[in-house]
Amino acid sequence: MKYDLCIVGGAGHVGLPLGVAMANAGVSTVLFDTNREALEVIAGGRFPFKEKDGDRELRRALEKRKLATAHTPDVIGRSAFVLLVVGTPVDEYLNPSIHAITRVIDAYLPYFKNGQVLILRSTVYPGTSERIQRYFRERSKRVNVAFCPERIVEGNALAELMTLPQIVSAFDPQTLGKVSKLFRNIAPKTVATAQPVEAELAKLFSNAWRYIKFAVGNQFFMIAADHGLDYHRIYQAMREDYPRNRDLPSPGFAAGPCLLKDTMQLAAYHSNNFFLGHAAMLVNEGMPNFIVKKLRHGASPAAVPTVRFANENPLRELIGAEAAAPGWLKTKTVGILGMAFKGESDDPRDSLSYKLKKIAEAEAKRVLCTDEYIKDPAFHPVRTVLAESDIVILAAPHKAYAAIDPRRYPAKRFIDIWNFWPRHSNRAARA
Repeated sequence: MKYDLCIVGGAGHVGLPLGVAMANAGVSTVLFDTNREALEVIAGGRFPFKEKDGDRELRRALEKRKLATAHTPDVIGRSAFVLLVVGTPVDEYLNPSIHAITRVIDAYLPYFKNGQVLILRSTVYPGTSERIQRYFRERSKRVNVAFCPERIVEGNALAELMTLPQIVSAFDPQTLGKVSKLFRNIAPKTVATAQPVEAELAKLFSNAWRYIKFAVGNQFFMIAADHGLDYHRIYQAMREDYPRNRDLPSPGFAAGPCLLKDTMQLAAYHSNNFFLGHAAMLVNEGMPNFIVKKLRHGASPAAVPTVRFANENPLRELIGAEAAAPGWLKTKTVGILGMAFKGESDDPRDSLSYKLKKIAEAEAKRVLCTDEYIKDPAFHPVRTVLAESDIVILAAPHKAYAAIDPRRYPAKRFIDIWNFWPRHSNRAARA
């Protein structure tokens, strides 16, 4: 075999960091992807998306001549391991569909060789690994299937691949040994499950747990806001020097390409009897509407949390003390800072900022959007958004927005559910 590892979907957020890490560990790796534009960027030594230390580590892998790129599938047949970065999406009814995986395998089946190991890497519906193993056997292909889920935080993948344990699973001890050895090239340890379905559920449980935790923080925030209270003061009181509350997340948009999708897959697996998961979806997906609803009904200053700074009277808000007149939102321009699904990301997939934009467009006179990392001709420079908006909503807390001081705009209303500006103001005061 020419390559130790072929990553199908190797130009994406999951495949590329893994390929770079493996190559720098001495594993001969080829990135196969149909996105030629992304492959050209990668071959030139640059990541096509934000990744901490990505360009440096990519160039190192290319210089070692351990990393190659390919846009044709013949490299599949020249690799000992084939790692597939295609997960189980959910449809418009939030039901999982495994056809995305089977379509890819159908398309590339002629290139698979007896004795290869296929590693499923992306999150899949429970039982998918067994179904794919059966698929090969029914077609008389001796390809052994393993499931080794990715566990990284987007944007910090290279660091986490080298420091976090890797979950591995397979249908026989020999294949399990092979994939364990492969991942020990980069990971401090591997954690094996008795069967792949356990590893599949470990991944789904992990993402659902994070999604539910975010929903708890967001629900607490909504309760406090509905009663005109400053949740961030309550949050600080709950957590200060009290370790049992340290893992309570702060409020914010809980979104991205995994958490909601995987929670809904888990619900489907359990005959839709996952009430905590569905409740979390309603809370997290409802945050954009919660913000706009408060503005729509002419809420008093206390009803929609705005920016408060530690050195100010906590009862004084930046928009003044008077209540807004009903229907006032229809006369206002709303500015949205950050369209990525999280801060310091350039990934717009499943971002709640777009849901906020859609809801605001139905209620406000005008909506202006900006982002530090996403290039979109419909977006505006941040200075334009600040100058022309009556209401500024911080949707993705990019670090660059810390330079904005809402106190310089006394006539504007700044909505900051993250407590982003007060935290940065306090850090600056301590410095």
